[in-house]
Amino acid sequence: MRLMPLLMASVLILVTVLVWPSPAGDVGLLAWINVTVMLVLSLLLLRYGIRLLRDRAEPRPGSRLRARLVVGMVGLLLVPAMVIQLAASQMVERGMDVWFDVRVDTLLDRALNLAQGFYERLEKDMKRSLLGYISDGVMIAAVSGNMEYGATTNYLAEIREKEGWQKAELFDLNERQVAGVQVGELSTLESEPLSDAARLSMRLGRVATELKTGPDGEMAVGYAPLIGVTSVVGLLRVEMKLPAGVIQNARAVESDYRNYRQLEHNRQAIAETFTHVMLFVTLVVVLLAGLVGLLFARRLTAPIGDLAYALKRVTEGDLDVEIAELSQDELGSLARSFNKMTNRLRHHAEAIEQGQQDLTHALDKSRQRQFVLESLLANLHTGVLLVDGDGRVRLLNQAVRDILHLPVNWVPSVDLLQASQGNLQDIGDFYNELKHQKEEHLQREFDISLPEESRHVHVLARGARLNASASDFSGYLLVIDDISELAEAQRNKAWAEVARRLAHEIKNPLTPIKLSAERLQRRFRVQVDNHQVFDACTQAIIAQVERLQRLIADFSTLARMPQPKIREVPVNVLLQEMNDLFHGYRQVEVRFCDPHWQCPCDPDQVRQVLINLMDNAVSASSDKVAIRLYAVLSDHWVEWHVEDDGDGIEEAAVSRLFEAYYSTKASGSGLGLAIAKRIAEDHHGELLLVSAAAPTHFCLRLPRQVDGGEA
Repeated sequence: MRLMPLLMASVLILVTVLVWPSPAGDVGLLAWINVTVMLVLSLLLLRYGIRLLRDRAEPRPGSRLRARLVVGMVGLLLVPAMVIQLAASQMVERGMDVWFDVRVDTLLDRALNLAQGFYERLEKDMKRSLLGYISDGVMIAAVSGNMEYGATTNYLAEIREKEGWQKAELFDLNERQVAGVQVGELSTLESEPLSDAARLSMRLGRVATELKTGPDGEMAVGYAPLIGVTSVVGLLRVEMKLPAGVIQNARAVESDYRNYRQLEHNRQAIAETFTHVMLFVTLVVVLLAGLVGLLFARRLTAPIGDLAYALKRVTEGDLDVEIAELSQDELGSLARSFNKMTNRLRHHAEAIEQGQQDLTHALDKSRQRQFVLESLLANLHTGVLLVDGDGRVRLLNQAVRDILHLPVNWVPSVDLLQASQGNLQDIGDFYNELKHQKEEHLQREFDISLPEESRHVHVLARGARLNASASDFSGYLLVIDDISELAEAQRNKAWAEVARRLAHEIKNPLTPIKLSAERLQRRFRVQVDNHQVFDACTQAIIAQVERLQRLIADFSTLARMPQPKIREVPVNVLLQEMNDLFHGYRQVEVRFCDPHWQCPCDPDQVRQVLINLMDNAVSASSDKVAIRLYAVLSDHWVEWHVEDDGDGIEEAAVSRLFEAYYSTKASGSGLGLAIAKRIAEDHHGELLLVSAAAPTHFCLRLPRQVDGGEA
């Protein structure tokens, strides 16, 4: 039913194309009116069909029934109207066939051929007669001036009477009349000028004829050129009057034939006119029937539409809807029954709502407890895992994901006993130990490797066994704390204490040892036999003492780092100092920046970090390896970058590079990068290893605005 308007529109468009007036024909106003009406009806039906297709999911109440009624009424009227249209068209077509029968056509053709045959026979006889005078010597002599006028006129009169012509005239090459005779007199008083056909006959040298209408009727005119020895010398023009009765009958036959052919030519136009008249009547009847059907359908379907709309509102939960009871028939009874039903549903809904409120109030307390527990777990910085007896993770909070760096799409359904790889391997070992021991609780400290971060996390894990008697759940509760910073602080504190004690114990004897070695070198050098061995031994003592003094200085620096004295320092000043210090190394390139760039920092401490980074790059690279130092300014940071194209840093050393007392050089103390990182953190910045190789890239990042510190 939804496709019916579209089908009707398609049929109307097809009919419009079939009856579209031809541009070459005589198109009447009625044809264009029919085409316009059908196009408007097609557009209305298309619009209505598209609206029905759009509303097929949720149609307007009563629209389907209204559409069925209108389409049914129009269809019931359209079918007989189309049958009548086709029958009338066939009757007109048959009548036209009888009117323009082939026998009538044959009779008219014969009559026309008879009239045309008369003209053709007359023309042939005249041409045959004129051909005999083309080479007539008397006429040639007359037009050449070798014959008297009277003799010429008498000769023409004899020929005219012999041939039965009405008139005969003789002309020379200058179109001047030489002689002429006609019925009743010897010569014409005034000669008519030669026509184009006469001139053409003289020029081509051929006999020609034409018809002329005069005051006495129609005349047949013939032209015969007079041909001399070599060329045309004159023209003979003759006229013969045609019989009046025969001419009138022939003209009548020709006129009737033309009228018949005109009617036959307009046969299609007559049929189209009749078709358009019948089509116009059909369209008017269909339009009137459609309007009447639409009004009737609206009046009938309005109460049904109201009922359907009310039912829709009831299904959506609106039980306060009512239908107006406008009639006392079946529709009115249906409206009253619907109103009673909605009243009962409203009472039942109120009772159900009251029960739901009581149930909701009873569940509020349990939901509050659950909310408090979920909020507590979500905001804890301590990781919490709930594992069942089979080793599957049933619950975990966000802190566990953050500590173990679990993927975002990881779901808690992993069996910890099967977690032999990844970040959960150590947690699985801890769970396995807790499960197989007799005690109810277990506490361990261990490191968890994070391959993605290239570092380790030191965690404190505590576990407890949950008994089934306390609840329906039987399993284990695991609590994990990230104590990496605490462990590092404890290590730094321990090393600081060791540094203070070691510096105190070693510092005092170093100076006397160095002074004694220098004194021995100055005083007893001239008394020894082997100066080379004596100098090597004493110089080794002095060098090792200086190395111990530097080591003690590094210990003292690590143990008690002075508070940075923050002030605004031009970035180019520090770059210039580094350029001056490492100017002797050709592979070092210092790139200067904008002279207006400023950095709030302690210049002595920043200088110490840059020297350490540059010294490490120089010592780890050959003379042919490029080393670059440059600065970058962003919205929040001032960055110093040190790059070298050397062999880089081994992957195993990357995670421990900034640890105290760890060094990849045999002569290093392992405190340089640890002190540099400490200085960066005291400035609220950071020291980063951007790239371990190709190139090796370190970055000292300091904030452009520092809160705290001494100015």
